[in-house]
Amino acid sequence: MTRVARRLTITGRVQGVWYRAWTVETAQGLGLCGWVRNRTDGSVEALIEGDENAVAQFVRLAHDGPPTARVDRVDAQPAAVSGHQDFLKRSTA
Repeated sequence: MTRVARRLTITGRVQGVWYRAWTVETAQGLGLCGWVRNRTDGSVEALIEGDENAVAQFVRLAHDGPPTARVDRVDAQPAAVSGHQDFLKRSTA
């Protein structure tokens, strides 16, 4: 199993629609670690870390998000694996 990490920036109508809660639930369901937070510019930022296939699946799912979201774009950039042990919802940055 190859462990990878991706930093995601999700734009669209993604705040106030349970996107962060959906991210936590979906990531945990896929066995991923990391964090998610709202950004002051209206986007959502996440660091997703885990099995390469599970990370790829999460990135695909992030294009839809929860039913009330409207995702315009998901920018997924490689990130350093840092050994996160759980998945957290962080404060707005």
